[in-house]
Amino acid sequence: MEMEQLSLFDQKPLEMPLAGRMRPESLEEFVGQQHLLGPGKILRQLIEQDRISSMIFWGPPGVGKTTLAGIIAKRTKASFLTFSAVTSGIKEIREVMAQAEKSRYRGERTLVFVDEIHRFNKAQQDAFLPYVERGSIILIGATTENPSFEINAALLSRCKVFVLQALTEKEILQLLKAALQSQKGFGGMPVQIGDELLEAIAGFANGDARTAYNTLEMAVLNGSITSDGTVVTEDVLMQCISKKSLLYDKKGEEHYNLISALHKSMRNSDPDAAIYWLARMLEAGEDPLYVARRLIRFASEDVGMADSRALDVAVNTYQACHMIGMPECSVNLSHCVTYLSMAPKSNALYIAYEAAKRDAAEKISEPVPLQLRNAPTKLMQELHYGEGYQYAHDTEEKMAKMQCLPDSLKDRNYYQPTEAGEEKQVKEKLEWIKKWKAEEKNL
Repeated sequence: MEMEQLSLFDQKPLEMPLAGRMRPESLEEFVGQQHLLGPGKILRQLIEQDRISSMIFWGPPGVGKTTLAGIIAKRTKASFLTFSAVTSGIKEIREVMAQAEKSRYRGERTLVFVDEIHRFNKAQQDAFLPYVERGSIILIGATTENPSFEINAALLSRCKVFVLQALTEKEILQLLKAALQSQKGFGGMPVQIGDELLEAIAGFANGDARTAYNTLEMAVLNGSITSDGTVVTEDVLMQCISKKSLLYDKKGEEHYNLISALHKSMRNSDPDAAIYWLARMLEAGEDPLYVARRLIRFASEDVGMADSRALDVAVNTYQACHMIGMPECSVNLSHCVTYLSMAPKSNALYIAYEAAKRDAAEKISEPVPLQLRNAPTKLMQELHYGEGYQYAHDTEEKMAKMQCLPDSLKDRNYYQPTEAGEEKQVKEKLEWIKKWKAEEKNL
């Protein structure tokens, strides 16, 4: 028996990819999700106290959803069954559920893990419902999509949702170093790979442990064999994954150079250059949500009132990136980058705020005019709070000649609209308003 176990162990590294060999088998080996599995956290308590009920794991790929389900099954001594939305129909589901029902009568629990449960249609999801209700199975579903939108309300109401987070670069680095030392990984073959390359892999993985393991494995298997072991160089690493920008540092100079190039290309109405710099960032592993946030800023800073729809496009792009992630969201970002590049440009809002900011800093104690103050108490009324306030809606023009800036700043003109795009109309209206107010004051 010992020989059989040893033989199986020896074959395992040859038959399984690194990610499979390094899959944790206990909570103690599991890395990440400390907000759920740290000491005293709710999910850890449920597992340790064996009070597991049906649940949904919602999170990005490669964060341990499947692994955690397997650990729970082992810890709770339950049979562990898996379903795939691609290969499992209603007939297969009902057959396995019938077996689980028989096991329940024998006092045996069955944990059913459904990967990508959001891909199951309503009928397939409904097939689980009666067995979840009776407690015949413990259902653990894994999804990268928002369960509120993708899982039937009846089934969702019977499951507790746990949100798993992308692993940090520090956690990914921990996994990579463990893989190099563990006998399940590359511990039996000395591997020379610099810390900067491991950090590059951790950054490239973008929170996905599976991607990190696969990248490391490819690099090691393609490394140079020497008398001292396997040597992985920067060239080897870049060739293995065909990404010349792999060592792009999200916190370094290149990061800021590229976002600057993207921003200035859009400002210069050059969609070809903007899309190129966007691709450089995304293919190097940049977080698409970071890019989307910068586009939201650009929409107001460089387009502004010349095309207010630009802000809607940018915000919708951020939501699209959040919903579908890379690589699919690359086309959403390209859409937004092109729209912003081709939109009329105005930096009037940026200039207005910067000017107002300087005055706010230098005249920080400038009092609010009495007519703009609320007077909720008698004392405030006696102090003339609110005196002279004119309700704009009560006027025919829906405007009042009331002064809204402090006396020392009453002639300031922070916002000076341009004639670009729709802002030309705004400029004309603002000039009319100022002329009307000046006439009113002179009466």
